[in-house]
Amino acid sequence: MRVDKFLWCIRYFKTRTIATEACKKGHIKLNGDNLKPSKSVNKGEKLVIRKDQINYHIEIIDFPGSRVGAKLVDLYRKDITPQEEFDKMELLKYSKDFYRKKGSGRPTKKDRRDIEEYSDDEN
Repeated sequence: MRVDKFLWCIRYFKTRTIATEACKKGHIKLNGDNLKPSKSVNKGEKLVIRKDQINYHIEIIDFPGSRVGAKLVDLYRKDITPQEEFDKMELLKYSKDFYRKKGSGRPTKKDRRDIEEYSDDEN
């Protein structure tokens, strides 16, 4: 099965076009190599999918006939993503750009209290 179709079928991407673009941008890897959208994948292979700043590691168990419901996704793939990948996302929440977008105006009272509380914790 084509890798873009497989990722769409198991609901990693909302449309096949988005899955194809992710492949073209190099966000889908097999054994460390970038995949073209038309590359065929086999059972037992392990994919690394970069999505939302997390590298998801999945193992292909089987191929669905068509797009499956969210409850049935685990029949076709095994999620082997290490916990460290999710911990990185937690750390990003504390970065300045994630918390407040540049140019969105001056901080509110709540923002200032949070900033002061954060700086007090470091001291």
